[in-house]
Amino acid sequence: MKLAVDAMGGDYAPEKVVQGVELARDEFADTKFILFGKEDQIRKYLKNGERITIVHTDSEIEMGDEPVRAVRQKKTSSLVLAAQSVKDGKTDALFSAGNTGALLAASLFIIGRIKGIDRPGMTTTLPSLAGPQDSFTMLDVGANAESKVKNLQQFAILGNFYSSNVAGITNPRIALLNNGAEEDKGDTLHKETYQALAKDSNLNFVGNIESRELLNGTADVVVTDGFTGNAVLKNTEGTALSLLKLIKHSILDSGVQGKLGGLMLKPVFKVVQDKMDYSKHGGAVLLGVKAPVVKAHGSSNETQIYHALSQLRQMVDTNLTTNLADYFATRSEQNKEI
Repeated sequence: MKLAVDAMGGDYAPEKVVQGVELARDEFADTKFILFGKEDQIRKYLKNGERITIVHTDSEIEMGDEPVRAVRQKKTSSLVLAAQSVKDGKTDALFSAGNTGALLAASLFIIGRIKGIDRPGMTTTLPSLAGPQDSFTMLDVGANAESKVKNLQQFAILGNFYSSNVAGITNPRIALLNNGAEEDKGDTLHKETYQALAKDSNLNFVGNIESRELLNGTADVVVTDGFTGNAVLKNTEGTALSLLKLIKHSILDSGVQGKLGGLMLKPVFKVVQDKMDYSKHGGAVLLGVKAPVVKAHGSSNETQIYHALSQLRQMVDTNLTTNLADYFATRSEQNKEI
């Protein structure tokens, strides 16, 4: 198995990327890692070159670059050459912690979409604080700022497959993110999407879900457009971090008794922190392209990158993309309106 890694993508690249790759390399003896980027910078952080190959690139796509233009103009960038290696069959999957829009553009223009899928969806796994499962799947979380009913229907099918085959959930409960739980809530897009999902007998559609209920375990798959999904994802992450900081500062500022109490509760806080850390589930998966593609947060450290690479390896190992293409082709036959 060979994984293509955009070593120059991310806020702390290539240092944290290289460190995360080495953690994954040490864990998985059957996996080789092809790092695309500036060789001198990569080697500065590389401790052991076993099963790691460096492909030198002359340029990189910055976080502030316009995605489509960057992919078209920076032909020798680390991201473009990594995607091209997947397209050419030299590597099996693509990882990046860099520019999300550029990764999406490279995946669409170079690797290509699965037949029948109009728009791939960025898919992530978030913690569930109650209910039968410890996590749920949400898509789209950033690939498509605007969506049509057809796109949201396809996201539901993609999410159903991912939840069943990756999370191992039988007949996953699918909900539509909306500003109210009632059937007639929302704008025209959400009302029409509700009706389309409710008519699909192959989906276990449980209705609308409000954002305040996301972490309460009431759904296994949450469908939304990329603009809303990305905003919710960042808000959830920010709220969790802010609450943990508030608790920490409140304890430190509350005198000796407060500090003693905080010390006794430290194991509890650790459990809460681990529960809210969605990065341990891996990165965001771009579902709907012809090869596995995983995007990690730009500020990811080596541990988070390791989890994302582990997730990517699992997708290759289980033939997730091929199985998804077959599944979607079958579902398209069953749902002629898609």
